[in-house]
Order: sequence, then structure tokens, then C-alpha cells
Amino acid sequence: MTAVPITRYAWLSIATAVLTLSLKVWAYYLTDSVGMLSDAMESVVNVGAAMMALTMLTIAVRPADDDHAFGHSKAEYFASGFEGALIFVAAISIIWAAWPRLLQPQAIEPLNLGFAIALLASLFNLATAITLLKAGKKYHSITLEADAHHLMTDVWTSAGVLVAVGAIALTGWYILDPIIAIILAFNILWTGWRLLQRSVAGLMDAALPSHEIEQIRTILDTYAAKEGIIYQALKTRQAGARKFVSVHILVAGQWSVQHAHDLLDKIETDIESQLFGCQVLTHLEPIEAPSKHH
Repeated sequence: MTAVPITRYAWLSIATAVLTLSLKVWAYYLTDSVGMLSDAMESVVNVGAAMMALTMLTIAVRPADDDHAFGHSKAEYFASGFEGALIFVAAISIIWAAWPRLLQPQAIEPLNLGFAIALLASLFNLATAITLLKAGKKYHSITLEADAHHLMTDVWTSAGVLVAVGAIALTGWYILDPIIAIILAFNILWTGWRLLQRSVAGLMDAALPSHEIEQIRTILDTYAAKEGIIYQALKTRQAGARKFVSVHILVAGQWSVQHAHDLLDKIETDIESQLFGCQVLTHLEPIEAPSKHH
């Protein structure tokens, strides 16, 4: 994984965020809708998050060095944590702006041009989100995937705002404007909370997802049945796009060191071929006298 393709997508995210922010501010100016304002403030978060993502991705792809023997991939979690914090600030600001209008609803006009501008901004977000999601899966970058999912949340949020504006135009119930804005704010808070949870889990060396652990166990079980080995102390963790696995392999004491070493090489290769960006560390022990330090 190289810095060039990853940072290219981060620059795309920044450009889209700035463009959609400009469009949504224009839409708010034309409609004077706090629903539109909530959408615009979400785009402010997108700009900040995209810039942070670019910075952290640039750091994350740096190779390991003497001070960071396991690489810099954990830097990606700072981007999602920063994004989560910005989302909380934006959501509180939206509620603050919408509350007075909940008590005293106000008319919002004109609607047609603002509706069209917000829809155009959402289409830009949708196209970028799809691109980032594909790139995130291709390069196994949780930062790009998180940014893509956040943009998709923005797309659905924008769709909700546009539906609300249309409903107000049909019903004349202006109180729908602040109600929708507050509902969207709580939805944004939920997104921020999930991002913070994911960031903390990554920084705390959370284990790999259960389906990936099951893949590892399947490979180890195959070797156990075929070679008569035993495995213990399986541990996993993830740091950004990189995955780390450690396991103790117990073999018959009469095996030669070369034979045992060759088998462990095969096990490591099989696991690493199944999990992209995975580094496997095996520890050899005799079955007759396994280590007590698990």
C-alpha cells in the first residue's frame, strides 16, 4: 500500500466537502431553513474530517522505523476520533439553532431553488462516498471506509431534510423544520458515538472481527488434523489496515528444528494469504512440555 493512491482519495474527499459545503450554505441563505443549516453544518464536519483523514493517512502509510517497529497504521484511528468529536460539536450547534424555532416556528422561503441546490450537493456526496468505499475496501483503509460511511450518512440526512422541506411546502407546517433538524442532530450524535467507539477499540488493541478469527482457527484446525499439532494462546489485534496474530504451536518433541520451522512457515503464510495486511508471529513448543506462560 503506497501513500499516493490513498492520499489521492483523501484529496477527493476534501474537494467534495468544500464544494457541498458551499452549495448547502447557498441553499440555507436562499431558504432560511434550520434544516438546511443542519445539513450545511454537517458539511463543515466533513471538511474538517477530510483534512484530518489526509494528515493521518499520510502518517499511517509510513514504513516502520526504529521508534515505531510495528509501523504507524494506528494513526488512522485519530482521524475517526477527531471526526467523532467534530460531529458532537456540530450536533449540539444544530440543536441550539433549532430550539428557538421549535418554540416560535418561522416561514422558510423560497423553497424551489434551495431544494435543487441541496439535491445537487447530495449527489456529489453520494458519488464521492461510493468512490471512497470502493477505495477503502481495495486498500483496506478504515479511514477511507469511515469517511465513505459518514458521507453516506450525510446523503441520507440530506434526503431527510429535502423531504421535510417538501412536506412544509405542501402542508404549511413550519414546525416540521426545527423538528427535523433536531432529529437529524440526534442521528449525527449517534454517528459520532459509533466513530468514537471504533476509534477507542482500535487504540485499545481490540481483537479482529469474529469472522476473521474463525478463518484463522479453520486454518489452524486443518493443520492440527493433518500434522498432529496443537495450537494455544491465539491472540489477535488490529491497527488501522494492519492485523497482527500470535499463536503458540505445539509439535512432537522428536521433530527436528528444521521440520518444525518449515511447518510454522507454512502456517504463517496460509494465514497471511487469507487476511490482507496480516503479520503472524508463531511460537514453537514441544507437546510434551508446553510453556506455562500463555
